[in-house]
Amino acid sequence: MKDIRRKVRRGQTIVPFGVGGILDLRGESFVAADIRSWAANGERVESVRLAKKLGVQDFRSAPVIPSGKAAYTTRNGPVYIRFPKWLFCPQCREMTYWRSGGEQRDKAPTCARCAGKPQLAPMRFIQVCRAGHMADVDWRRWAHSRPKDHAQRQCQQIRIRFVATPDSSGLDALRVECAVCRADRSLEGISQKNILKQVGLSCLGGHPWQSPTDEPELCEETPQAVQRGASNVYFPITHSALDIPAPAGTDDHDEMTQRVFNNQYWPDLLSAEGGPITDSFKAIIANQCETSEEFIEGLRRRHAEDAAAMPSTVDADDDLSIDEWAAFSSPESVTGSRTFSVRRTELGVRHDDPDSMQKLAAQIAGVVVADRVREVRALEGFSRYEPSGADSDEDKGGRLVSVNTATRAQWLPAIDTFGEGIFISVDEERLHAWETIPAVQEWTRRIELNLNASFKADRLRGKSGPELLPRFVMLHTLAHHFIRQLSYDSGYNAASLRERVYARSHVRGSELPPQAGVFVYTAAGDAEGTLGGLVRQGQPPNLLETLIRLLETAQWCSQDPLCADSTGRSLANLNRAACHACTLLPETCCEIDNSLLDRTLLIGDGDVPGFFRGVVQAALEESAEAVELQ
Repeated sequence: MKDIRRKVRRGQTIVPFGVGGILDLRGESFVAADIRSWAANGERVESVRLAKKLGVQDFRSAPVIPSGKAAYTTRNGPVYIRFPKWLFCPQCREMTYWRSGGEQRDKAPTCARCAGKPQLAPMRFIQVCRAGHMADVDWRRWAHSRPKDHAQRQCQQIRIRFVATPDSSGLDALRVECAVCRADRSLEGISQKNILKQVGLSCLGGHPWQSPTDEPELCEETPQAVQRGASNVYFPITHSALDIPAPAGTDDHDEMTQRVFNNQYWPDLLSAEGGPITDSFKAIIANQCETSEEFIEGLRRRHAEDAAAMPSTVDADDDLSIDEWAAFSSPESVTGSRTFSVRRTELGVRHDDPDSMQKLAAQIAGVVVADRVREVRALEGFSRYEPSGADSDEDKGGRLVSVNTATRAQWLPAIDTFGEGIFISVDEERLHAWETIPAVQEWTRRIELNLNASFKADRLRGKSGPELLPRFVMLHTLAHHFIRQLSYDSGYNAASLRERVYARSHVRGSELPPQAGVFVYTAAGDAEGTLGGLVRQGQPPNLLETLIRLLETAQWCSQDPLCADSTGRSLANLNRAACHACTLLPETCCEIDNSLLDRTLLIGDGDVPGFFRGVVQAALEESAEAVELQ
């Protein structure tokens, strides 16, 4: 592909236009190539904890081109390839298989046959498979799939047209026909399962950005025809971690150690694996960091030992949550960090406040506001047609495709963002007593049965732990209603807020501390962070009023009683009393795809007592008394 520039924000190179994602721009369609197309001068993003979890050396973000300098800057960002290659002219309807050699700088493909050279439009349908492959539909084969005579069966011409007739408004009005033998077929039924297999088409086992020298995979999956803008074309797999500083005196965050880790040749030293150029890299790093080669060698050996002892994925997720939970639980232990500034505050309940506020204060163990927090988000890969399921069970979900389709990725694309937030922890003693109620346990067990049967079980277990606890569903629902209420009170819209739920279970016999809290935060690409709206809402009396209002609002939904009485909603029935009208959020807000949500465990309903039912009942009684006094 020649050097054609289009504007994409840095954050969009992770989601939604990361590796494998389709970008529609001004009537053109592109797909993001894998990280082999990234220039070597991508900016490094530091996150030691997340790198250990994902088993990579480091992260890199797309370099930013200064405003107005695009025409004078050499290409150094991610490459987007034109896809689909089959285009058609909106005037003459002739179809063209576009070649990369026809690209012109800052110009869209045009029709050479028509006056005025109208811009060519991409075909609406493409083919994908569960193994993550994607390609153009063989439209010549489609047009000749129902021949009427010998001439049409023997036709080998590739002159085809995409015709639209006014006979209908459905797909049967769209036809692909051969301009030579007049063989044609409408698009009716193209979305049916296995329709491409019936035509004789198979998966090509490749990706649109692969070069002719890349050997395609042998794929036995059945390709499916989907619209290129459909939601099941691209399921990005992302991971995130907060930048939590280690306690004072920890070697990993020693100033000299960090200087070595940040050196541009440190990843090269790690990848050398004791090769002949290892000594050269050590000498260069030692000279630039003004330290000894023995110190560099010690860090390299320790890194190798840590990589060899790296825990499983579930344990790695656990490690991330443990560090973050410890930092929020003891904010006094974190000092002097430029990327993680937190302080403890309170709800501000007085002895003469209403009973509902008193009960709420008894159930909230602590409140911490984060004036500044840094988050790193990394893209591991993607899946197509179905979300990625368990790696050990190929019959569940789509296959995870790495951001490097040629070899194992040594680094991942990522961005770091800065923001602010509010952390709320729940009283562990009261929470444990509530979880032991038989009705609560039975209700959660039913949700867990659906979770076990879901193809997302492994990924969701990475957040909830080996056992789904009632606290996880309750606190996750609380986080969603907290975000919805903050969108009214803080000035941020819901899509700009994110959640982190700390309620995972641990393996039996583990000495890890129990978790019971939520962190709602906003993170923006600007290095200066955000403007203090959440921190203000975390101060008394604002937070107390916000929590009371969100619990009152959670009692009703415009879809009730269908929503409140639901025994299974959303994909794989992983939700109960939760829908778009009351609980669900934009996908960017939720860390587990709007799953495992239930208002019943939050406020109670019928025989199932919600954790905050006492607060809600007291607030209703106070409201009724206020009405009677009027």
